[in-house]
Amino acid sequence: MPIDAAGWLSRIRSLPLTERVRIMNVCGGHERTISMAGIRSLLPENVELIPGPGCPVCVCPEEDVYEAIQLALNEDITLLAFGDMLRVPVNAPKSEPRSLEQARARGADVRPIASPLDAVKFAKDNPQRRIIFFATGFETTTAPVAAMLAQGVPDNLLVLLSGRLTWPAVAMLLDSGDAGFNCLIAPGHVSAVMGMNEWNFVPEKHHISTAVAGFEPATLLAAIYSTLRQYLEGNCFLDNCYPDVVRPEGNSSAQHHLEQTMNIADANWRGVGVIPDSGYKLKSDYAAHDARKQLPDYSDSSRKRCGEMPPGCACADVVLGKCYPNECILYGKACTPRKPIGPCMVSDEGACRIWWASGIREQHNAA
Repeated sequence: MPIDAAGWLSRIRSLPLTERVRIMNVCGGHERTISMAGIRSLLPENVELIPGPGCPVCVCPEEDVYEAIQLALNEDITLLAFGDMLRVPVNAPKSEPRSLEQARARGADVRPIASPLDAVKFAKDNPQRRIIFFATGFETTTAPVAAMLAQGVPDNLLVLLSGRLTWPAVAMLLDSGDAGFNCLIAPGHVSAVMGMNEWNFVPEKHHISTAVAGFEPATLLAAIYSTLRQYLEGNCFLDNCYPDVVRPEGNSSAQHHLEQTMNIADANWRGVGVIPDSGYKLKSDYAAHDARKQLPDYSDSSRKRCGEMPPGCACADVVLGKCYPNECILYGKACTPRKPIGPCMVSDEGACRIWWASGIREQHNAA
């Protein structure tokens, strides 16, 4: 009989933990379950759960968002994007649109969609209109974009691609020597696409206990228990606590589509900087559907820098697990979901938005 959440929690509490152990979870979905289920409050006091770089909206570089805004404002197009991207702010004068949502208010044709299939349907339904799909996300959403291209799309559909790979950000943290965590919960959906084995480098190279988890409290607590037990026993390995969905080799069809349509390249992460081999670019065979090849260049090279967050915004540190959302001086004050300053307060996968939704409304250092 499977162990339920209460059973895993009992096992965790029975572990002989004598020192603080910090566990990073690399998935916005995991952070949402942890926060909404109150898992942090149920764990032993010396077990600390740290949200990591699991929000693709949060790390989408400012220059890509800016480029999408300018295309929408200056070209005769319809721009489609996942809903969260419409409210992501960029650094711009108050007199200018700071988001795709504000660009739409200025008359730009910007529309939210839920999947690449929506983009294909919209392009087919509007054959005389040039359609730009601003495709953002990690492997989980980039793979369907690749499949869309591989299967063929209408001539009037172009892709403005801003896809990222997850594991290079974790590798960067670990290689820095200042990762700040002892154990890792690897993302479930990304691992379902790319394979559990992609995370072998964490225990093998860095000797950090690792487990892949799903999104129910029971599977997350199972992964927490696994990493803590590994840590205590000094026996680090990669455990799969999501076997119903995740396989060692992943989804070969999704990987084939990615390899067929895209190359891997160095890529900028908002507030973090360039991470080697962490981004996707369309291959030359798909230049006819590459917005960057077919439309004027509205990119702004001055935006390609590390410090891209607004003044006072700690989103970059939140993404890297360097601070908690409510340790940002703007959290709950100038920055709220209604008026987000940084991207982590926009997306449903952003740690700041998740913490706010879970009821944490005060800053950590508030009197």
